[in-house]
Amino acid sequence: MRKAILSIRDRLDRAGVLLSGLCMVHCLAGLLLVGVLGLGGEVLLDPAIHRVGLALAVIIGAMTLGLGVIRHGQRGPLVIGAAGIALMATAVIVRHGANEALLTISGVSLLAIAHIRNLRAAA
Repeated sequence: MRKAILSIRDRLDRAGVLLSGLCMVHCLAGLLLVGVLGLGGEVLLDPAIHRVGLALAVIIGAMTLGLGVIRHGQRGPLVIGAAGIALMATAVIVRHGANEALLTISGVSLLAIAHIRNLRAAA
């Protein structure tokens, strides 16, 4: 049973890294397509996408990084991940544009680093 839980946690950490990367691509595509070309604003800037992304980040981050502390005892990944989620949450409440993109990209980068450190610490 314990091995199955650890396997799920590892997979969720990997999913967290993937989702962080997809979020970054979404953010950069939004800046390029909407800001430069004026295309796709109704889809790329939809607040629901950002709220769902943040909810997934919080759920996956809390599960994997919290379980990581229990498993390997290192709090670093949890602290880094929490900082990333805080930046992402701030990005959700600011106006669309460069500030939102900077906050989001910084947040998802920190969160991806946290997941990677969590995976390495558990190995």
